[in-house]
Amino acid sequence: MTQPILPLWIDGKARASTGARTADIFNPATGKPIRRTPLANRQDVEQAVAAARAAFPGWRETTPLRRARILMHFRELMQAHRDELIHLTSEEHGKTREDAAGSLQRGIEVIEFATGVPHLLKGEQAEDVGRGVDCHSLLQPVGVCAGITPFNFPVMVPLWMFPVAIACGNTFILKPSEKVPSASLRMAELLRDAGLPDGVFNVIPGDKEAVDALLAHPEVRAISFVGSTPVARYIYETAARHGKRVQALGGAKNHAVVMSDADLDYAADALTGAAYGSAGERCMAISTVVAVGAAGDPLVEKLRTRAARLKIGAGEQPGVDMGPLITAAHRDKVRQYIDSGEQQGAQLVLDGRGLKLPGNEQGFYLGPTLFDHVRSDMTIYKEEIFGPVLIVLRVDTLEAAIQLVNANPYGNGTAVFTRSGAHARRFARDIEVGMVGINVPIPVPVAYFSFGGWKASLFGDLHMHGMEGVHFYTRSKVVTSRWPADEDRGPAGLSMPTL
Repeated sequence: MTQPILPLWIDGKARASTGARTADIFNPATGKPIRRTPLANRQDVEQAVAAARAAFPGWRETTPLRRARILMHFRELMQAHRDELIHLTSEEHGKTREDAAGSLQRGIEVIEFATGVPHLLKGEQAEDVGRGVDCHSLLQPVGVCAGITPFNFPVMVPLWMFPVAIACGNTFILKPSEKVPSASLRMAELLRDAGLPDGVFNVIPGDKEAVDALLAHPEVRAISFVGSTPVARYIYETAARHGKRVQALGGAKNHAVVMSDADLDYAADALTGAAYGSAGERCMAISTVVAVGAAGDPLVEKLRTRAARLKIGAGEQPGVDMGPLITAAHRDKVRQYIDSGEQQGAQLVLDGRGLKLPGNEQGFYLGPTLFDHVRSDMTIYKEEIFGPVLIVLRVDTLEAAIQLVNANPYGNGTAVFTRSGAHARRFARDIEVGMVGINVPIPVPVAYFSFGGWKASLFGDLHMHGMEGVHFYTRSKVVTSRWPADEDRGPAGLSMPTL
């Protein structure tokens, strides 16, 4: 059976790609292809950039209040089509409907933040910085911006980018993962229905050819990216070499430190969800537990009991806790990490490799896996697994736990579970990680704070959404003005004024 081929979205219209390359889109729950996506080529990128460049002057001149009203309407349409977007997310990624709904809501919150753009774009003003001299600042759009987004959050991660970018007066080109493009194309249609002018938002699913064309194109002024650290580094270095501003969010090895004074039942419940939700395919998933002192044995047993009870199946089935992984190749890669952990001497407490689901034998499933007594020199600790594998390391003190986390090259998210305010304060102050939770396992900030990590988890200076997002998608201009009366005019001075 021939699968339907999705379009690109350029200049407010669905278009076929100018090239012939396509890729299968699978339903990970069944392992079967459901449609095909074009892989945008350089000519497609050129057309998208041309449309965005042509739309920029008019969109820039659209008042912030008018932009905000369009985003308000878009937000209403996103709510009205909520079930459809949840279905597309679950169908192409495999995550449960509940997880898809939660990620959709977090994305909608960024739209809500962006509707405040008339206030967000206000500059500063100072009167009489010199005799008769005033000074004020402006925040102005940078031009054509592009976003390159991963497979694991087909709606939420694009919404971290383009609502803020277009609210600030920019035009935008979204390059979604070729594995999950349908939700991005549907959002483009909803933006059109909300009244967004043609060319302001464009969608070009593709692979490295499209990415490289965006990175090198002289009319693309800013690049936003979320993905693995090796690709984030490549995006950052290549785009910066072409004179663009870049925010490239990379991978993670998120640690949760559990103190012996913590509520271990609460911690085990929280960590089970944080480790195995979305089959571990989250950049903010807790993949590493650091058990401090006497917390180790009882915590591991509680984690094992809870993980063993999880219901695995197709994400759209009711009552399912965890769905499949994105592809067969990725599932097999995660299996190899489990093999490696065994071979290197970690204690395998729960093994997810033998999972069989009657009726879905071709799906890309892997059961929850738990390792104990992991060492920091093991591969399963050093590398990002991005699957339903949770590892436990043991240390004697909070100081040792902080040193362990800070020595790790990643710095995306972390958490501490404790009843001690002193422990929590020290952890939050001393930890070298961008997002910190205190008795909160996945500390993803709300939309009016910014999202981003440290160290090898971020390349660039500014995080996503919040005011850092506004500053990324705008350029600051400072205007110094003087309006002298006739009687105040004097001879020109040749020395630097001292005010």
